[in-house]
Amino acid sequence: MGWSIKVAKQVFYEDVEVGSELAVLVKHPTTMQLVKWAGASGDYYPIHYDKDFAQANGLPGVIVHGWLTCSFLGQLVTDWMGEKGTLAKLGCIYRAMHFPCQNITCKGKVTKKYVQDDKYYVDCEVWAENPKGERTTPGSATVILPSRS
Repeated sequence: MGWSIKVAKQVFYEDVEVGSELAVLVKHPTTMQLVKWAGASGDYYPIHYDKDFAQANGLPGVIVHGWLTCSFLGQLVTDWMGEKGTLAKLGCIYRAMHFPCQNITCKGKVTKKYVQDDKYYVDCEVWAENPKGERTTPGSATVILPSRS
């Protein structure tokens, strides 16, 4: 079985327009991914892997870690900006839960671009949506892009 590596096209500051949308990223986290995330992040709270515990605490079942959803938003941005871009800032707010084996759709758009200290900055609004299309995790990101000049 061969490996396939997806290489993103490099985005340059001059190519970006305010209002431009980032390519949509759809993630489908599994319970196995939640266990692996728990190990990597140190977040072993049982609502993320123990169905009975989650239900005893008023949840319909196991829920996806908020920080995992935020990391998906980070992937959205880093996939878009290309290898020569730098993710300078990423933040989000958790407004609703995600559940394993359901799609999490990550979207974003450019809200501002500016030059400061000879660096080319782009601000983006990013968010995650549940399968109903509801924004569950709004956030923002700032990237530094290379310039063609």
